[in-house]
Amino acid sequence: MELDPLLLSRLQFAFVVSFHAIFPVFTIGLASYIAVLNGLFYKTENPAWDRLAQFWTRVFAVVFGMGVVSGIVMSFQFGTNWSNFSYATANFIGPMLSYEVVTAFFLEAAFLGVLLFGRGKVPQGVHLFASIMVALGTFISSFWILSANSWMQTPAGAELIDGRFHITDWSAAIFNPSFPWRFSHKVMASFVTGGFVVAGVSAWYLLIGRDVEANRRALSMCLWLLLVLTPAQAVIGDFHGLNTLEHQPTKVAAMEGHWETSTDVPLLLAAWPDQAAQDNRFEIGIPNLASLILTHDIHGEIPGISEVPQDEQPTVWLVFWSFRVMVGLGMLMIGVSLVGLWLRRGGRLYRQRGYLQLLRLMSVTPFVAVLAGWFVTETGRAPWLVYGLMTHAEGLTPSLTGGMALFTLIGYMTVYAVVFACGLYYLTRVVRQGMLPASGGDADPSPHAKRPFSAANARFDDDAAPTWRQ
Repeated sequence: MELDPLLLSRLQFAFVVSFHAIFPVFTIGLASYIAVLNGLFYKTENPAWDRLAQFWTRVFAVVFGMGVVSGIVMSFQFGTNWSNFSYATANFIGPMLSYEVVTAFFLEAAFLGVLLFGRGKVPQGVHLFASIMVALGTFISSFWILSANSWMQTPAGAELIDGRFHITDWSAAIFNPSFPWRFSHKVMASFVTGGFVVAGVSAWYLLIGRDVEANRRALSMCLWLLLVLTPAQAVIGDFHGLNTLEHQPTKVAAMEGHWETSTDVPLLLAAWPDQAAQDNRFEIGIPNLASLILTHDIHGEIPGISEVPQDEQPTVWLVFWSFRVMVGLGMLMIGVSLVGLWLRRGGRLYRQRGYLQLLRLMSVTPFVAVLAGWFVTETGRAPWLVYGLMTHAEGLTPSLTGGMALFTLIGYMTVYAVVFACGLYYLTRVVRQGMLPASGGDADPSPHAKRPFSAANARFDDDAAPTWRQ
């Protein structure tokens, strides 16, 4: 059997990026939450806010460490598997990645140690400032990465000359047409992810009757936040969809399973796209609703997938169903947030065990939604690496063989499986250990340098298992 290096390279990059993406989307929201908790403690001196800040900082340390480990190898793939792409886009992608290092990584490196190990060693205001700077660093990092990826989706401010992109307008390239909505959508997803994880963990602590006062505060705060952010995310998603319809109509057509350009297009709730026949085998839809949503006209015209040749079409079934997973989970999140508002009447929110159990389960749904949205974004632009200008095949390393690509893919999958299993195990132990006693929250006073994982203040072995029922 002949191995296809293009397919294997795409699978490898998809695996590495998907594995890595779940960590930044959590740490971005969590870093801001920790900054808010430190700010509340600085203002009120209520120890409940301090204990919450300490606990979630420990979780942040573990997740941040896993994100660094899983993400550090991604840049290597540009040279090993996608050298033609790296050569062609070096004038833009290279500076963008450098800007992220100089502005975001340096900022985080300067203040992360103060956040993780400075509690009780530096003035409280300095520790608060460090937490704000770490949160700001996560936003800056997202800015540059999303700008670079958005440029690949909607290239602007550049010319392709002799196989290389030359930047003619840096402002237009950085703030390309899809960037504002993609960046807003990603940041909002990070806040929603952090909110549901904190709500789920707080709900579990309430179910077992542990640290009730502090976790009531955490749960209440998160549900108020989610009540606003989940509908806001839907609104941003709508504007993002309109932007995509303007600049990447084939992607939107694949999202809707719409093959022929026409008016009065139904919103398909379910279908099975048949790309060979350029049609759907069956459809369950709501008449005219897709036209109304995408054009804000009930009789609006939507371009079809068949407008482009089959070799320029994405894998329609994957885009179609990934989009429905993302939207379906988004609607579920809105519903759960509204139920929380209803349960506040009469103080039932903290006593309704069924709802608290539901929140525990909901803590994983944002990650699934983020991955589904990532599949829509990246597979929906296929076969283009730089939309309309460079295909995946043109960006592949010429000397790469299928055997080489398969070997590295298996290697990444093996290593990442070990990293994820160990990290998840350790993170579970940190959550089971819970908040440290009020008198023992400070870090070890040892002056020696420490690694981020050591801020979790939890051993890896079973002998350290805590007694968590109090």
